[in-house]
Amino acid sequence: MSSGNADRHTRIAIIGAGFGGIGTAIRLRGAGYRDFLVFDRGDEVGGTWRDNSYPGCACDVPSHLYSFSFLRNPGWSRSFSPQPEIWAYLRRCADEHGVRPHLRLGHEVHAAAWDADARLWRLDTSHGAYTAQILVAAGGPLTEPSIPELPGLAAFRGETFHSARWRHDLDLTGRRVAVIGTGASAIQFVPQIAPQVAALTLFQRTPAWVLPRRDRRISAVERRLFRSAPLTHWLVRAGVYWGREFQATAFLRPALMRLGQGMARRHLRRSVADPVLRERLTPSYTMGCKRVLLSNDFYPALERANVDVVTEPITRVTPDGVVTADGREHPVDTLVFGTGFHVTDLPMARAIRGADGRTLAEHWAGSMYAYRGTAVTGFPNLFLLLGPNTGLGHNSVVFMIECQLSYLLGALRHLDTTGVAAIEPLPEAQRAYNAALDRAMDGTVWTSGGCRSWYLDPSGRNSTLWPGYTWSYWLRTRRFDAAAYRAVPARTPVAEERR
Repeated sequence: MSSGNADRHTRIAIIGAGFGGIGTAIRLRGAGYRDFLVFDRGDEVGGTWRDNSYPGCACDVPSHLYSFSFLRNPGWSRSFSPQPEIWAYLRRCADEHGVRPHLRLGHEVHAAAWDADARLWRLDTSHGAYTAQILVAAGGPLTEPSIPELPGLAAFRGETFHSARWRHDLDLTGRRVAVIGTGASAIQFVPQIAPQVAALTLFQRTPAWVLPRRDRRISAVERRLFRSAPLTHWLVRAGVYWGREFQATAFLRPALMRLGQGMARRHLRRSVADPVLRERLTPSYTMGCKRVLLSNDFYPALERANVDVVTEPITRVTPDGVVTADGREHPVDTLVFGTGFHVTDLPMARAIRGADGRTLAEHWAGSMYAYRGTAVTGFPNLFLLLGPNTGLGHNSVVFMIECQLSYLLGALRHLDTTGVAAIEPLPEAQRAYNAALDRAMDGTVWTSGGCRSWYLDPSGRNSTLWPGYTWSYWLRTRRFDAAAYRAVPARTPVAEERR
């Protein structure tokens, strides 16, 4: 890349080259925009689906729904796509739709600050400084691994890594492995490594509700049909979408979760013969309060002779093992963390500074909020993708990203037609929007289900999920509502200022 000044300014800077960043680039090009750059710290596009390559990694949203509606993929091999196929899909999107020239891979954005005088964003990257009129933060919530602060961890003599940073160079054969966490990643990689290791100790803080994974191979005949008759693929996608939307009703009215809980209990009884182990694996909270997991092989893996499920809390780590609250030391030589990500405390929020010089994290003060989940008062021309309250418990977040991209394009058209330098949400519009979200969240399974989940921030507020159907979010974002925004006028030339 040239180091000239012209290459250091772009109209639109996009942080992240996953679904959000690649989707933004493709939609921008489709709308005629060419002056933009996509920054990513990795050496390839893909985001979450590049970084998470642990054994068994796959999507828990049906394949036909887990792609852009404007770039549907008729070639998925299974009804739930494995990680390599999703990553290949994103690379193909970048290759075939003119995104590559806009990429700045290996460029980690350390900080971004709004310059109120110059009416632009100043970015500090691992390859130097850049400026941009508009900043799109598309890093996503599943970016920074979360590792618990366990006493003694630094003195552990064995190998340690998070599932999102899988050590493919480390042969686990014959090792004594401790897996900490029983979330969506662990239930996928535990069955894969259990037959390989000498012993696997799974430390479970809270059991999850697990449903059967209705996965199957998509035949070559089906794939040919989808390619030759695209309407059939569209109909399948629409059917999957509305089926998933129907499931949202139980999340919004927790009493309806009894049906799902019955299915999960039957799945557990059929999969685990040991009644003591079944009791350990039975949740005491309402289904949906934590993320509902899908697996056919997780429960059988836990019945293996070399696998032990420990429910006592971890008190400390020793150089050669893990000690639990009952005083027992579990000897291990490898620690694998399946402990999720920094979701309600996004590291990105500490790196972005608004018009008053304070960071996004300082504005949020422990509880994320935004207008339409996309824009934040005090941060002109900043647009978040999969920002606060845009996550889902029932459907595809790719749909939510597409809603936000339509909203972003509307904002860009507004900037183009009005000639203003920047826009930001009015404080009263942002307050009213988030107050309505909080009211909608009351009574849902996420706030009344009897659990403490990663959906909730330290204040106890659910600042991550959308409290409704995805079509209702589409209604709110299908048009850019300029009346809810304050305009920042273009910078007055010095000569004019002196008159």
